[in-house]
Amino acid sequence: MDEHILHMEKVTKIYGSGDAAFAALRDVDFEAKTGEMVVVMGPSGAGKTTFLTIAGALLRPTSGTVTVCDTEITSLGEKDLPDIRREYIGFVFQSFNLLESLTAKENVSLVMIDGGRHAVRRAEEILSMLGLGHRLNSLPKNLSGGEKQRVAIARALANNPQLILADEPTANLDSKRGREVMELLERIAYEMNKAVVIVSHDHRTREVADRVVWLEDGTFRSDVVTVRDPVCARVIEQEGAPIVEFEAIVYYFCGENCQKQFEKGPLTYVDAPE
Repeated sequence: MDEHILHMEKVTKIYGSGDAAFAALRDVDFEAKTGEMVVVMGPSGAGKTTFLTIAGALLRPTSGTVTVCDTEITSLGEKDLPDIRREYIGFVFQSFNLLESLTAKENVSLVMIDGGRHAVRRAEEILSMLGLGHRLNSLPKNLSGGEKQRVAIARALANNPQLILADEPTANLDSKRGREVMELLERIAYEMNKAVVIVSHDHRTREVADRVVWLEDGTFRSDVVTVRDPVCARVIEQEGAPIVEFEAIVYYFCGENCQKQFEKGPLTYVDAPE
């Protein structure tokens, strides 16, 4: 059964005071549940990083509440938040944030709650599951960008958290590696039943998302409706998209190529959007 892992209600974050006050987030409501990948998109300065930092218990909101795995974290003291982050939340950073002097295996085992041999064995298991069994003892300088990101994802999974938060995970990767990372995060959401929340301005991330929400000027836009292209499965904005009506159902497409392919044989594609 799907569970709501992250719940944010009326979250506002104001930096500065008086005439210099700036609202990075304004009355934001958001939920993410197990088995779901949600992509939060928006331009630079939209508040995406502030949103993710508050969701991950790294920054307190000015007002509003944040609940992670049924624990309302905004009412907790600073001494309690590290335990919340270790137990419930895994972070994937844009710049990987690997320790250059440690091997891939050591970077993963270092963050585990249970240390010693158990941590080493689990690090080896996770890295092997992510296709890095041959890189266990490699230093970050000897890894490709895609391999570094997979180590970062393994580190995020180290303590088996229910919530994975990823900040621009494809930004430093080429198209192929970026796609591989997004497909890996998709597998983690579906097969491991995690809630995966990604902030990005990379439109490639929409291809594997369950939901795409738009953050702009510190608030989510309610006027942007997204649907899934039945041919390429990309999540697209409904407004202005090419359409085809088939058996009283309207289908939307990312462009003319997918529209034409659908018209050649619509029954071979996915069911109607929900």
